[in-house]
Amino acid sequence: MIKVTFPDGAVREFAPGTTGTTVVNSISPSLAKKTVAMKWNGVLSDLADGLMADGRIEFVLRESADGLGLIRHDVAHVLAEAVQELWPDTQVTIGPVIENGFYYDFKRDAPFSEDDFAVIEKKMAEIINRGAAFTKEVWSRDEAKRVFAAKGEHFKVELIDAIPADQSIKIYKQGQWFDLCRGPHMRSTKDIGLAFKLTKVAGAYWRGDSRNPVLSRIYGTAFQSQKELDEYLHMLEEAEKRDHRKIGRDLDLFHLQEEAQGSVFWHPKGFVIYNQMEAYIRRRINASGYQEVKTPQLMNSKFWEASGHWGKYRENMFVVPDEVPSTEDEGPVLSGEGDLMALKPMNCPAHIQIFNQGIKSYRDLPLRMAEFGCCHRNEAHGALHGLLRVRQMTQDDAHIFCREDQIQGETEHFVRLLYSVYEHMGFDNVVIKLATRPEKFGGTIERWDSAEKALGDALKATGYDYVIAEGEGAFYAPKLEFHLKDAIGRSWQVGTLQLDYVLPERLGAMYVAEDGTKHYAVMLHRAILGSLERFIGMMIEHYAGKMPMWLAPTQVVVATIVSEADDYAQKLVERLRAGGIRAELDIRNEKINYKVREHSVQKVPLMFVVGKREAEEQSVSVRRLGTEGQRVIAANDAIIELMAEAVPPDLKQTA
Repeated sequence: MIKVTFPDGAVREFAPGTTGTTVVNSISPSLAKKTVAMKWNGVLSDLADGLMADGRIEFVLRESADGLGLIRHDVAHVLAEAVQELWPDTQVTIGPVIENGFYYDFKRDAPFSEDDFAVIEKKMAEIINRGAAFTKEVWSRDEAKRVFAAKGEHFKVELIDAIPADQSIKIYKQGQWFDLCRGPHMRSTKDIGLAFKLTKVAGAYWRGDSRNPVLSRIYGTAFQSQKELDEYLHMLEEAEKRDHRKIGRDLDLFHLQEEAQGSVFWHPKGFVIYNQMEAYIRRRINASGYQEVKTPQLMNSKFWEASGHWGKYRENMFVVPDEVPSTEDEGPVLSGEGDLMALKPMNCPAHIQIFNQGIKSYRDLPLRMAEFGCCHRNEAHGALHGLLRVRQMTQDDAHIFCREDQIQGETEHFVRLLYSVYEHMGFDNVVIKLATRPEKFGGTIERWDSAEKALGDALKATGYDYVIAEGEGAFYAPKLEFHLKDAIGRSWQVGTLQLDYVLPERLGAMYVAEDGTKHYAVMLHRAILGSLERFIGMMIEHYAGKMPMWLAPTQVVVATIVSEADDYAQKLVERLRAGGIRAELDIRNEKINYKVREHSVQKVPLMFVVGKREAEEQSVSVRRLGTEGQRVIAANDAIIELMAEAVPPDLKQTA
């Protein structure tokens, strides 16, 4: 007999080879109805697998997070079966689960289009309703290759050749259709449900190599209920409307072009937002005891070798030879044999160079060093995405050099600052994750335990809740991640605090302790916005282009109804600009409704409309974006109200 331990600690004995299905049925028929898979000793497994030795079992319900992953995995198989039923000559390749859904790659003479989705989805629903059981078979390598080759599935043969010799060849069947798959799967196609949707189609190279054939990649999503699917599809519709690239183009904020892949051309209006954001965060960090520095963008490779980035990150760095002009005909030569320079992808090693200038005492710590550092990372062309994934970025980067006994206090200080910033930006839904020791790590377990405890204690002291991201810490130390939810429910990972013992040791960042001995400083890598480009892109989508008053490129337009009010309007604009308001004048010979509509489309928060009567009474008609109607008030009062509203949130006086 074997001993099976349950989540509540109870232990029961079963005959070797007893399946998970038998075990769950012996516990509760109602539980068995909800259970679609199991975890055996922590490994997600088929419910039909036999249990051959002592172990721990957990039942996976369809409504769980693991259950959602299985739904998406299984529906990908159903997609592949549907495509081959409809177009038998199509070859299937791979179909993994991805964030928010799945995809499957197909080889077909005529590529798929979204026009094919309706017939494919109908066939998928038919297959799901058949309720065919998922069954697993283990084949010999030769048999698997022979069967797939006979079917003309040459990509599957290639995949089998790539499977390590010590791994078995698993085949999963659903009715008569079968596929090469590592598994696991749920009990039957009926477990999938009908809350699925195909979303888009794209081209993809086999195995991501441009030398290989182009495949048709069909993307889809699936959820545990129709309600969740509908909510997700609505979010996608909203996200498309809010796409920062479209809004950026429509509002003339920025553009990108092929000749400068991944670098942003900021237009005047967009650069207003950029400058306001930078000025805001600069005020906040200056008030919080940070010292701002500026370090080189281009540094010798020896710095990156010493820091360890050269060995682990070089493919993501822009590397150039360190050439000097030559008087000879052969042109420029290297300044030293093999000298290479690199555009910095991060600021950490440069900040340590500043820290290392002169002797630091324990009294000098904590030392908070900040930089709006322009960094470059060699992201793949296909990964670039507007402002959200760029090659050139400016980070609100800072590093805190401190003693071990200061870790908790500095973490508390940072978290409170970060929450205050997010509140000012309009985000009140923040999730903190404490990423703990990964499987492969540097340093001792004792140091890791101490660091994790310090971060956890600091978070508890702030009163903010957090969740554990087990095993997701950096190689060198645990970290905090700060995730924001935007107006349509999407989560964005922006802020971070990483605790680092390794880099100070590699680059010799030491201080003199109270007893005269030298110790390595602890280094806290921290960012609140992350990169200004990405955060602005997120803000544009969060606000759908309708930025808060203090960030709006144009805060008010003074528009005339008749030409007799032109002089009055001009004087109003001059007064507004003198008061620090970003005001524009519109005295074009157009109807006022046309002007109002045009500036509304441009997301201008306020309009002061003036005609002959307003000019005589020294008043304005105030129209606010997104509201109906208008109100007529004295010009002085309108200007005072606007100046108060336009003050950045950190500068507003509190009662």
